[in-house]
Amino acid sequence: MSIITKIKEVFRRLFTRQNIQSKINTTIAVSDKMAAAIDLWTRCYKNHPPWRYDENGKEKVKTLNLPAIIASELSRLVTTELESSVENKTLDEAYQTVVRDLRHCCELGCAGGGLAFKPVPENGRISVDYVSAESFFPTDYDTNGDITGAIFVDKLTKGDTVYTKLEQHRLEGKQYTIRNYAFKNETQDPDVTIDLGRPIPLTDVPEWAAVEEEKVIAPVLAPLFAYFKMPGTNPIDKTSPLGVSCFAKALEQIEQADRQYDRLLWEYEGSELALDLPADWFAFDEVKQKWRLPEGKERLFRVHDMDDDENSRYNIFSPAIRDASLFNGLDNLLKRIEFNCGLSYGTISDPQNVDKTATEIISSKQRLYSTVKDIQLALEDALQHMVYAMSVWMNLSGQTVPVGPEVTFNWDDSIVIDKQAELLAMQQDVASGILRPEIYLAKKYGVTEKEALKMMPDTEETVDEGLTVSDPNSGGNTDEIKHSDEVEAAEEIAGKTLNGAQTQSLLGIIGQYSKGELTLGQAINLISVAIGISKEEAKKIIEGSE
Repeated sequence: MSIITKIKEVFRRLFTRQNIQSKINTTIAVSDKMAAAIDLWTRCYKNHPPWRYDENGKEKVKTLNLPAIIASELSRLVTTELESSVENKTLDEAYQTVVRDLRHCCELGCAGGGLAFKPVPENGRISVDYVSAESFFPTDYDTNGDITGAIFVDKLTKGDTVYTKLEQHRLEGKQYTIRNYAFKNETQDPDVTIDLGRPIPLTDVPEWAAVEEEKVIAPVLAPLFAYFKMPGTNPIDKTSPLGVSCFAKALEQIEQADRQYDRLLWEYEGSELALDLPADWFAFDEVKQKWRLPEGKERLFRVHDMDDDENSRYNIFSPAIRDASLFNGLDNLLKRIEFNCGLSYGTISDPQNVDKTATEIISSKQRLYSTVKDIQLALEDALQHMVYAMSVWMNLSGQTVPVGPEVTFNWDDSIVIDKQAELLAMQQDVASGILRPEIYLAKKYGVTEKEALKMMPDTEETVDEGLTVSDPNSGGNTDEIKHSDEVEAAEEIAGKTLNGAQTQSLLGIIGQYSKGELTLGQAINLISVAIGISKEEAKKIIEGSE
């Protein structure tokens, strides 16, 4: 990457913004500082940070590609096991395509500070364009900071020619106007285009030939696009309606981490084993003008003019490696990056080096939970608005669907809740007799309590729809003295004293079994789980009560 290219990249978004404003006579609500910041985030996400190359375009610092890793990991945590649907079947079919792509969309939004969802009618169907930050220019926003007008940039490159389409959306009252403009540029580097070029008809580009130059829709209550904005204050421009990248607060530490990583690699390379040997040990290749070294072992040998002293004819170069201190320094930087990005310790740093006191673990998980939850709420808002826009376009295309139907969301909560630990705690509650076994099974396998009952051995034959298997009172009056013998016998078989809850569960199950409400297999399984004993011991207890 040459210095000229780097300068062009730095000012590309600034010049593009000014170019757009002059070409279509509009005002873009993006400051110079915000435009430069978005360009920087985009370059860092693509692993081209400004500190990676020197002025000649030669790589001078090896990078960890942390911006992309952070955005990717956050999007994974945000969208893991997401279940979302629209109550209208026709809309839901189109919506599920977006749900499947949501992790990718979330990653782009996290990296660039935001992302626009733009529904597009195509051949009687609705698709959705995902417009990243560098191609989205807001023009209007209301007092709440919600964007009501924007320009979407679409580029096509054919050889050395760059075609650009500007799609302008604007909501005024309840009237919605969409205007499209096309431009052609044959003089710029296709990879770093600043000038839009000259205006051309949309029909000159086959891909845009069917696009209308202007379309007015009314009544419309909200923009026909949705903007997913990363949560949090924008410290770069407090008046901007745009969001801030997930790694914006950690860019300085990310640069330091890259430089530390580069030092670590250099330490490994600089301390490689080598043999310093005299030149007369090797033949010289006159054609290639270099010493002939053993093939594949060239890095091991270093040829020098050496003294004839037998003791100094060769030297083994094998210095000690200082990797431990360098790695610890890198790991501390990674932890600072995690903190600044709202991640828990161990997300990108070495999890083996994370302090593990209960308070620190909870605090770290809560920080990540807050970050993820805020992003999920922002996504919900954007997707709800997107569905409204989809419903408007569907009705315009002749399909009758409810406008702005309800969208349901079910997010995974395993970030702060260790599911295995939770299930273990529930299992212990069942063994203590304070939780019904079917509730535990329902949680573990994601089924209803009725389905959980049927999953238990023999239950499909006799389970009554209204039966509560572990109700301690379902087997009759457990307070009667006659049951004391059964409890004593059970304790003797189990080899332990039962607490009050276990006693109540035991007597309830025996009572239900004696009434024929439970089969033998059911009763054995329930007693085994409720008291925490083997099935053989549970069977002996049942047989002793008969």
